[in-house]
Amino acid sequence: MKKLLLAGLATAALATACNQTKTADATSGAATDSATTGAAPTDPQALGALFDAFWEKQSRLDPLSATAQGDNRYNDQLPNDGTRAYRDTLRTFYQDYLTRLEKFDRAQLGPNDQLSYDIFQYQLQQSLAGLKLNTWMMPFNQFYALPLTLGQMGSGEGIQPFKTVKDYDNWLGRVRGFTVWADTAVANFRAGVRAGVVLPRALVVKMVPELRDLAVADPAKNLFYSPINKFPKDFSAADKARLTAAYKQAISTELNPTFQKLGAFLQTEYLPRARATSGLGALPGGPEMYAYLVANSTTTDMTPAQIYQLGLGEVARIRAEMERVKASVGFKGDLRAFFEYMKTDKRFMPYQTPAQVLAAFEAIHQRMEPNLQKMFLHVPKTPFEIRQTEAFRAASASAEYNQGAPDGSRPGIFYVPILDATTFNTTSGMESLFLHEAIPGHHYQISLQQENTSLPKFRRFGGQNAYVEGWALYCESLGKELGLYTDPYQYMGALGDEQLRAVRLVVDTGLHSRNLTREQAIQYMLANLPLSTPDATSAVERYMAIPGQALGYKIGALKIRALRTKYEQQLGPKFSLSAFHDEILKDGSMPLAVLEKKMDAWAAGVK
Repeated sequence: MKKLLLAGLATAALATACNQTKTADATSGAATDSATTGAAPTDPQALGALFDAFWEKQSRLDPLSATAQGDNRYNDQLPNDGTRAYRDTLRTFYQDYLTRLEKFDRAQLGPNDQLSYDIFQYQLQQSLAGLKLNTWMMPFNQFYALPLTLGQMGSGEGIQPFKTVKDYDNWLGRVRGFTVWADTAVANFRAGVRAGVVLPRALVVKMVPELRDLAVADPAKNLFYSPINKFPKDFSAADKARLTAAYKQAISTELNPTFQKLGAFLQTEYLPRARATSGLGALPGGPEMYAYLVANSTTTDMTPAQIYQLGLGEVARIRAEMERVKASVGFKGDLRAFFEYMKTDKRFMPYQTPAQVLAAFEAIHQRMEPNLQKMFLHVPKTPFEIRQTEAFRAASASAEYNQGAPDGSRPGIFYVPILDATTFNTTSGMESLFLHEAIPGHHYQISLQQENTSLPKFRRFGGQNAYVEGWALYCESLGKELGLYTDPYQYMGALGDEQLRAVRLVVDTGLHSRNLTREQAIQYMLANLPLSTPDATSAVERYMAIPGQALGYKIGALKIRALRTKYEQQLGPKFSLSAFHDEILKDGSMPLAVLEKKMDAWAAGVK
């Protein structure tokens, strides 16, 4: 699931960022300095000024994230985030603010400021630790890639606005930075080849066609021409003519050549040097990389070995429940045969058009709406839409949620890839998928967080993987309480989704710390999940591409469920599920240890 909130793309052109930093610091410097030198170390206004100054500079250094958050000041800028100079700038930036933060006396701060202190300190420490790693030698892959993000943005359907003439010109500014970014990416890939830090061959094979598909020779048929076909009505004829010519030129002279160059480099130079192994453990410094990514993804101190054992236990538990459901519907074969029946029987493929698939998801929403009102006292104001994933990326995309703009100008969007509506299977876990990616999962959590203007911006627009994905997976467990999972096959689909997250604990740690091969991981997934071989392959290659990320789901969900169970037992009749959910969500994302401390204080207050 690729949410822009969590993409973690550092996306400013370094020279531009540094030039703007000089100007901005001249105006914000007084507040920043007073926050750490002239003011009392417990002054909440001084702490807030520190957070504000940090966010201003962060937005300049990471303008793609700023755009995702509705801050359009830097919409003409694109990253060159792969340079050593850029990494040095980030290192100095993070260390400076960590030093300033730690001059405050945390014990003397109010409860919410203590939360902010803990989250801010954690994030800065993690960011500094990440900069010590050689992950920059593998600048993109088939799953997280700036070239693919550009395609989504430039299509006019993503976070980049195309409402004014300035918006259209801003996009051309971003395009101009792409060639420089791509040259840096190639140089970093080559540095990785020299150091033995390279991507698995199986991933590079998938990257080449993705890049080549974005280079369509006829500008009028190119994805990046799409905004020209959607000019707002108030544009003048002169502006339309100028922008049309400029977009054709950008496609022909900048975008197409750059995509072709990247594809050719990967195919002819990089692929022969890519590795046959699957996990990070095979790389120089790989175990250290993976240990960091596990800690960063789970926000815990759990080791890969502990997570592997936890995964084995969860896989066994969920498999037993699957066996029970299979028996309840009278199926006589083994579990693998039951999976195959659910995947192939035509009764589970009732749709003829993409519109019918989207309508079925909306029907899920409407069916649970009355119970949602009982379980959540506060719901987002941000609009919500269900859309079909764009054709250019549908083949390699998963269903996903893209956050809305905090001011409501852009809705939160639940994207569903539909390659062929007639083969879209209802037992794939449609209900659990909607609970996770849409409502009350990502849409509620991310929107409520963004809408909470009392939070510092680094909390409004930040996110820890284990909290964000943990909350969404926890929401899948609410299906029966919300009036869903009444059909045993839909419940089986939900169990399949939960089992996927359990299997990930085994496969991700197995790949990167136990020498599990890609092929062995695929077979383990097929043995425990109702997946096709292509789906299992795609999933395993995702875990190869973004190590550790898949661990946060189950670790976070188990923590939230454990907290709920603990307070239900402690508080008895005083426990309110809606109040519990509101408390989990109201302060936004945070590391799991910080969350537990906050929730314990809430329960003590209720008691």
